[in-house]
Amino acid sequence: PLTLTWDGKEYIDGIDMTPEEFFKKLTSVDTIPTTSQVTPVQYEKYYKELTENGDELVVIPLSSGLSGTCQSANIAAADYEGKVYVVDSLTATVGQKLLVEQAVSYVKQGLSAKEIADKLTKDRGHIKLYARLHTLENLKKGGRISAAVAFAGGLLSIKPVIEVKDGLIDLIAKARGSKNANATLGKFISEAGGVDFDRPYSLVYSGVTDAILSEFVKSTPALWGGREGKMPQMSIGAVIGTHIGPDACGIAFFEKGDY
Repeated sequence: PLTLTWDGKEYIDGIDMTPEEFFKKLTSVDTIPTTSQVTPVQYEKYYKELTENGDELVVIPLSSGLSGTCQSANIAAADYEGKVYVVDSLTATVGQKLLVEQAVSYVKQGLSAKEIADKLTKDRGHIKLYARLHTLENLKKGGRISAAVAFAGGLLSIKPVIEVKDGLIDLIAKARGSKNANATLGKFISEAGGVDFDRPYSLVYSGVTDAILSEFVKSTPALWGGREGKMPQMSIGAVIGTHIGPDACGIAFFEKGDY
């Protein structure tokens, strides 16, 4: 897990602070934390411990386009050739979850660590991750956009719609109001061919509750084939939540097709 520094105190994401605790604090203070990547030394500690009994490792870090954590994983792996295989996820949060679940299925099939890493390197290019944000405020606080742009967006109730593509976050639409944001997000999912329910997929949300996500699912029934209320979902943690803020929602899924 990555580390957050907030008001002079350090927290390990998901261990010292749960997502619910994080978003409660985020919405009650004016500051946002800074985040620190995992270091090569931290990775090396786990590599040593986990390969001592002869096991081989497949490591699936946060996209190299979003964090130096992947580079740290590779630096540490240099001394473990043939034992540790690093696969740059080229995605984040729920997208990583899908790649891990795919890796677990390959383990159950009896594939070697190298075979799994090779397959994941191909699979990662077929993951779609779309989300709609609730506010521009956190992007402003983090210095990603100007205060004037955030202010104007707030007045117009702009809801950014984003895609994680080729390892980077891409702003693909600006919808006005929640209803339009839900429709726009649904449109991009549909245009991507829809969700392959036979492969790993997951809904995702940020905040104290999943109310925004539930609203999105209810407003787009054609996407789900009657699976409403039965689909996997997860909460975004503190590191990604720092930048996107509360009340975002989205989905990650594999493209349909043979590959």
